Amino acid sequence: MRLLQRNNLTPADLDLFVSHQANRRIIQSASEKLGLQPEKVIINIERFGNTTAATIPLALNDAVCSGRLTKGSLVLLASVGAGFTVGAVLLRWGF
Repeated sequence: MRLLQRNNLTPADLDLFVSHQANRRIIQSASEKLGLQPEKVIINIERFGNTTAATIPLALNDAVCSGRLTKGSLVLLASVGAGFTVGAVLLRWGF
């Protein structure tokens, strides 16, 4: 949420939320806290499992292939690692 606030945006401005695919429940909880509709959230853990560093690129590919990610989309990427490692990126999709 801080990343959005720093950019004068709200969750409603997002076109897509792509998170590290470690756990469906965690992804759903995060998207609910942001107030995002399910169609704005990519979840593909059932298809690939937790592929660690590849989860976000695989999810982005699924989003492109399904037409949910198109040129100009505002995308929030979020990932977690061991311990307290966390990262997020806000980007405008350019392809």
